[in-house]
Amino acid sequence: MIFLKIFHESFRQAIQQLVSNRLRSFLTLLGISIGIFCVIAVLSSVDSLEQSLVDSFEKLGTDVLYVDKFPWQEDPGQNFWKYQARPTPDAEDLRSIQKRSQMAEASALTVFIPGQVAKYMNNFVEGAYVAAITDDYNDVVKLKLEEGRYFTPAEFSHGSNAVIIGAKLAEALFPHGNGEGKEIRLFGQRFQVVGVLEQEGNSLIKVMPFDNAIFITYQTAKKIVNVRSDSNYGSLLSVKARPGVILEELKYELASIIRSERSLKPLEKDNFSINEISLLTNLIGNVFGVLNFAGFFIGIFSMLVGAFGVANIMFVSVKERTSMIGIKMAIGAKRIYILLEFLLEAIVLCIVGGLAGMILAWLVLTVVGKLVHFDMSISMFNIILGVSLSVMIGIVSGIIPAIGASRMDPVEAIRK
Repeated sequence: MIFLKIFHESFRQAIQQLVSNRLRSFLTLLGISIGIFCVIAVLSSVDSLEQSLVDSFEKLGTDVLYVDKFPWQEDPGQNFWKYQARPTPDAEDLRSIQKRSQMAEASALTVFIPGQVAKYMNNFVEGAYVAAITDDYNDVVKLKLEEGRYFTPAEFSHGSNAVIIGAKLAEALFPHGNGEGKEIRLFGQRFQVVGVLEQEGNSLIKVMPFDNAIFITYQTAKKIVNVRSDSNYGSLLSVKARPGVILEELKYELASIIRSERSLKPLEKDNFSINEISLLTNLIGNVFGVLNFAGFFIGIFSMLVGAFGVANIMFVSVKERTSMIGIKMAIGAKRIYILLEFLLEAIVLCIVGGLAGMILAWLVLTVVGKLVHFDMSISMFNIILGVSLSVMIGIVSGIIPAIGASRMDPVEAIRK
């Protein structure tokens, strides 16, 4: 009960400080608010970006290995020409894996053909992202369809002119209705839309632009463009592990199979890279960790400036209420109660500033999210962090004035 009375008195005094000295309080708490804003805004935006990217990675499968020219854990600018000169993963590599692998549940080849034009009547989309896939692709990376179906075995084997298109591309080509069964023009030929993918949703960064993608069969692509290992188009082998198989074991098996297929001698280095999603998530985690630290560092400096302002307010408050402190102590108030009263007052002031900073961060993130069509939110962890930092700054800025108030001599205090 005593603590509640002390808290009530501290809260009342803090509000009185804010009301009676508006300009001084505003300028003092501005530092706290800006600091909390910097910390929470940066942490929340980075968290949202990181989660969006991790979700995109996980759509590609955490139990899948990817055979590519380039290693994902390195900077693409380093040794670019060395990796560019490597042969592109092709159908021969895929056939060897499908024939010899004991640890792979499914494997597929994807050839990427960007920058194409898709047209339906008077509507067209430039820069469409075409992906030519083999028949097991849907067993490795599950395509979620809003309309229609996946390719049939006959369409894969015969190379039929059938396509599955992304949701946003379908909206652009068919703004007034269902796209399933319609014919679009692609590569100067007619293709029938057999399926439309579900929309991915708002994501600022996407590993694979499914919403704007066009999927065709690999056999169809062979008739239209060069899909051999010496082509200019990028390609990727996706290999899904059987249940219970450790990815490192599958990676070792794949390396052995591909080296054998490409007739590499024992002392020759691999002319391919085997990647997994965890490489990207770890790399992204490191980058976002640096951004988090930078935002936290900037925010802490701003909050320290605010802390000096709060300490100044508390010293002034102690001086203004010196006689009242003496009266309270004279009628029996313990020194610890006086200390808690001023310490809690400083904490309340900092929490008010912190809440203002968090509200500002929420408003900014909401507006920015709407402008870039991306979901940005403040997590419960970041809210707790913001309040905790406010409390810590309140303790740091209020402890010395509070100790000074609690050590006053009652008689001397009453005289002042």
